[in-house]
Amino acid sequence: MALVVQKYGGSSVADAACVKRVAQRIVATKKAGNDVVVVVSAMGDTTDELIDLAQQISPLPPGRELDMLLTAGERISMALLAMAIANLGHEARSFTGSQAGVITDGSHGRARIIDVTPGRIRSALDEDSICIVAGFQGVSQNSKDITTLGRGGSDTTAVALAAALDADVCEIYTDVDGVFTADPRIVKTARKIPRISYEEMLEMAACGAKILHLRCVEYARRYNIPIHVRSSFSQKEGTWVVASTDSTEGTAMENAIISGVAHDRSEAKITVVGVPDKVGEAATIFTILSDAEINLDMIVQNVSAASTGRTDISFTLPATDGQTAMTALNKVKERIGFQSLRYDDRIGKVSLIGAGMRSHPGVTAKFFSAIADAGVNIEMISTSEIRISVVVDGDDVDNAVGAAHRAFDLDSDQVEAVVYGGTGR
Repeated sequence: MALVVQKYGGSSVADAACVKRVAQRIVATKKAGNDVVVVVSAMGDTTDELIDLAQQISPLPPGRELDMLLTAGERISMALLAMAIANLGHEARSFTGSQAGVITDGSHGRARIIDVTPGRIRSALDEDSICIVAGFQGVSQNSKDITTLGRGGSDTTAVALAAALDADVCEIYTDVDGVFTADPRIVKTARKIPRISYEEMLEMAACGAKILHLRCVEYARRYNIPIHVRSSFSQKEGTWVVASTDSTEGTAMENAIISGVAHDRSEAKITVVGVPDKVGEAATIFTILSDAEINLDMIVQNVSAASTGRTDISFTLPATDGQTAMTALNKVKERIGFQSLRYDDRIGKVSLIGAGMRSHPGVTAKFFSAIADAGVNIEMISTSEIRISVVVDGDDVDNAVGAAHRAFDLDSDQVEAVVYGGTGR
């Protein structure tokens, strides 16, 4: 008997028919002799609709009350799913995040999981029940208030529960058949990746691949939880996200130099123009942004102009934080002495990811040649041991992704990627 944790996204439980289909899949897993814990998201676009409703009431709703509102979506899903399973003759018990023992910090809207104490879940499993847990939510360790984990929080809930319960596998069900070499909405001939390492999946998630959330993969890597990404709309084998070990190298990873091409249109670029080239000025700028709780991605500093003794510093950040960053920097313009700020939210990041590139020379040259041949201009460059990222004009993202995908022979002979639910989650 295995313990299986399954997570179903909003597109998988979008309506009553979908909920019933998911219930049948869960019961089939139970009948196969497994203990089953299910983490479920809100139905369809419920969370977005609740956010819109809140903003109609108040332009700046209190974080505590917004979290209280948003957690209602998952509570609806978990109760309906438990009812559907009961109709199929199996006992199911639904639990909120706090009832399931998901303990978080007190940061409303983007809380982080501190601990999971799944005592009630273990008791229910011992009594042969199927456990349904509301994803995306927990309870603050200090205030005991309800908290939400932010976008992708249900993925993180599932992996955290799998780690706490010492589960055999965490299955993430979505509306595509696995992780592909590129977004199938852009590259119709993208190939499904049978197995991928945590390391590569982390880079893909960080670079905009929306199939798994970054925090979810970080948690899985830390506790060595195998993740099986698959579709709730088909019975096909999906993609396994696993540790890169000697047993998987060369077979599971298929000796691939490049795993895939990811893109991200959610970032913006700020350029601080005319920064005095003095010790500590860059530190001051980034301390201000850190104090504003803004996460930066790519950073480029130009060579100082000898005639003026000034330089430009450019960086990318989430576009949702753009206004906050501009406001924070403008407040200290005179203190730092920079000349002006430039803001550009019509950019996109295109990234090439693959563990094989660290031992294969020429990957960088081929990537940049492909981008150039597609007539795309590069604005910024960032690299890691297994990733190369470039910032391009937003209108050029599709061309750059397609060109890189073709250059590294990632295209499939046939269309493999089917988007069943239409949202990609």
